[in-house]
Amino acid sequence: MKKLFNLTALALFAFSALAHAEQLNVMTSGGFTAAYKILGPKFAAATGNTLDTQLGPSMGKAPEAIPNRLARGEHADVVIMVGYALDDLIKQGKVDPASRVELADSRIGLVVREGAAKPDISNVDALKKTLLDAQSVAYSDSASGVYIEQQLFKKLGIEDQLKPKAKMIPKVPVGSVVATGDYQLGFQQVSELLPVPGVSFVAKIPESVQSVTRFAAGIPVNAEHPAEAKALLAYLAAPAAQADVQATGLDSVKR
Repeated sequence: MKKLFNLTALALFAFSALAHAEQLNVMTSGGFTAAYKILGPKFAAATGNTLDTQLGPSMGKAPEAIPNRLARGEHADVVIMVGYALDDLIKQGKVDPASRVELADSRIGLVVREGAAKPDISNVDALKKTLLDAQSVAYSDSASGVYIEQQLFKKLGIEDQLKPKAKMIPKVPVGSVVATGDYQLGFQQVSELLPVPGVSFVAKIPESVQSVTRFAAGIPVNAEHPAEAKALLAYLAAPAAQADVQATGLDSVKR
C-alpha cells in the first residue's frame, strides 16, 4: 500500500511539474503552519507552482478563521486545519469529502519565558502543582485552548483555582505573551510554541491528560486548480515529508 501511495504521489508531482504552473490559494491554521512553511517552498520548487497562503484558526469568531473566510466567499484551492473542523466543512458541502488527507497529530506543550526556571510537568500531580503555583496561565483560542479551559482544569480538579489567573489568548501565539512577561506559563500545541522567540519549551503535558489534535487537509468544491491541489496534499502527507513534519513538534500519522 505504501509503495502504491508513493507511486501515486510521484505521478501527481510529475503531472503538476509538466503542466502549466498555477498559483494555489492555501488556507492553513496554526498547528500545521510550521511544517507547511518548510514543505510548501519545496513543493513549489519541485513543481513550478506558486503558493499564496492565508493564515487563520480552524474555528472561532475571528474574521481570519478559515470557515469564516470561506463563508465570506474567499477562494481557496486547499484548506489545512483541525480534522473535526474540516469535517464540519465537508458536512456543509464546502469541501470535497474524497479529498480529505490526514497530515499529522499535534500535542499540547508548555513554555516559559526564556531564562526562567522550567517547572516540572512530568506527571499529573506535578502538572497540577505547577498550575496551582503559577501566578498566571495563558492558553490558545483554538482546539488546545478549548480543551484546557473546558476539560483539563476539570480533570485536575482545579477549575475554580485557575479561573482568576488563566486566560484564553485570541489571535496571537500564546508564546508571544509569555515572551513579554505578561503571563508566566503558556500552553498551546507544541508546533505553535516552538517557533516563538523569547520562550523556552518545557515539555508536552502528560499523556494521560493529553489531547491529541489531528490535522488534515482538503480541497474546497469550488477550487480552481484541484489537480495541483491534490498533488500538494500528496506531497505534504508523503513519507519523505515526515522528517520535516516531526522537526516542527508534530507526530506523524500512522498509515
